[in-house]
Amino acid sequence: MPRKNSKKKKWFKSEIHSGWSKSLSANERRELVLESHDGDYLSAARSKQALANLTKDRDTKKKAQADADYFYLLYRKYR
Repeated sequence: MPRKNSKKKKWFKSEIHSGWSKSLSANERRELVLESHDGDYLSAARSKQALANLTKDRDTKKKAQADADYFYLLYRKYR
């Protein structure tokens, strides 16, 4: 039986694996994500937003949020 005060761990479970890595350049990261989501800007943005919301690594959060913002901008521009 779990303790009352125990913290639950959050895990990001992506159904699509794009090969995204914080060590890649912005162009490489975004190209990989967009290809894995079949050119769907909204889906790509949501996947990176989910990663940014769950990660505790500052660098990953910053880059994932930047990529999500980029894809949301493209989605609004081309929908």
